[in-house]
Amino acid sequence: MAHGVVEEFLRCLVEHDWPGLEACLADDFTRVGPYVDVYPSKAEYVAFISDLMPTLPNYEMDVTRVTYGDGVAYAELSETMDVDGGRRRTPECLTFDLDGDGRIARVEVFIQRQE
Repeated sequence: MAHGVVEEFLRCLVEHDWPGLEACLADDFTRVGPYVDVYPSKAEYVAFISDLMPTLPNYEMDVTRVTYGDGVAYAELSETMDVDGGRRRTPECLTFDLDGDGRIARVEVFIQRQE
C-alpha cells in the first residue's frame, strides 16, 4: 500500500467503508486518540469508529495535506460537525506509523484546542 494508504484510510472513514478502512490497517494496529484513549487492536478500533462515525451530525472532513516520510505519514485536516445547535470545526494533525507492507500500524490524533 505505502503512498496513498493514508488518503485511502481517510476516504474510508468519511464514506463509512469499514472493510476498506480495515484493509488499510496492519494486523498489530494501535490508535491513540486526542485524550490518550487507546484502541490497542484493529478489531477494537474498527468497532469503535464504525459505531461513532454514523452518530456525528452533518460530519465533514477537509484534508489540507498528507505528507509521507520514511515509514511515517502526517495528515493535516479539520473535522466539522453540528454541536449544540451550531457548527464546530476542529483542526487536527494525525500521525501514522507505517509497517513494512505500507499499512498503518499506529495512528495518533492531535487536536488544536479552541477556547
